[in-house]
Amino acid sequence: MGSTPYPLPAPATSAGADGLAALLARPGKAVVALDFDGTLAEIVPDPEQARAHPRAAAALAALAPRVASVAVITGRPAGVAVRYGGFAGVPGLEHLVVLGHYGAERWDAVTGTVHAPAANPGVAAARAELPGFLDRFGAWRGTWIEEKGQAVAVHTRRASDPEAAFDALRGPLGELAARHGLIVEPGRMVLELRPPGMDKGVALAEYVRETGAETVLYAGDDLGDLPAYAAVESLREEGHPGLLVCSGTEVPELAERADLLLPGPAAVVDFLAAVARAAADA
Repeated sequence: MGSTPYPLPAPATSAGADGLAALLARPGKAVVALDFDGTLAEIVPDPEQARAHPRAAAALAALAPRVASVAVITGRPAGVAVRYGGFAGVPGLEHLVVLGHYGAERWDAVTGTVHAPAANPGVAAARAELPGFLDRFGAWRGTWIEEKGQAVAVHTRRASDPEAAFDALRGPLGELAARHGLIVEPGRMVLELRPPGMDKGVALAEYVRETGAETVLYAGDDLGDLPAYAAVESLREEGHPGLLVCSGTEVPELAERADLLLPGPAAVVDFLAAVARAAADA
């Protein structure tokens, strides 16, 4: 590979440096996997108003033809992530895959269709209980419920004390979820009730095996990304180079395990664009 006159931040760890070097040496054998909210899109008070960074689709379109695959792995429904990301019909993203609901749903750009499992009855039952449940705990004011199809989430970001509301609800919501055969996935001022058995780590590991990739880059920002980090670390132990990128430093559990810290979605998008340019030289 020739010289790279454009900025490409260096990973802080030797494992991360090896992962980036392997990606740039053989980009066609690499999977680039990304969370959506907080990684490609800024965290906003109303999750329905979240949109990918304005340069995200262009950066991904520049990168995708150079690598084995680009995958967006998100807790959102796959179709919602596609719409909020502006990913449909973008030249260069013909082989983008969006794995929604932590991998339970899948959207392939090449077909433009979503494949999803049947609705989980436990989610419907928990959703029906939530309004009265929040009222009984005195947590109705400032919290709101987000319908997510295969899951349901309670946000505390608008509460007068978001962290106190989050901490107060985490245990009781865990009990509610357990009664209906669900688990609680904590995030940044959000508690999501969803079926067990699938997480971003499972989704990522399965997709890497499907593609036959040798190298994997994963970028995330929240607690729900920890299983994907663990999957990359396991792949490293099997001899697959990997790079762990953290968007922001709001979640220390993630930031402390990252190879490369970036300040937020704008920086992530710039990094992806730089990787695309470097991969073009490979």
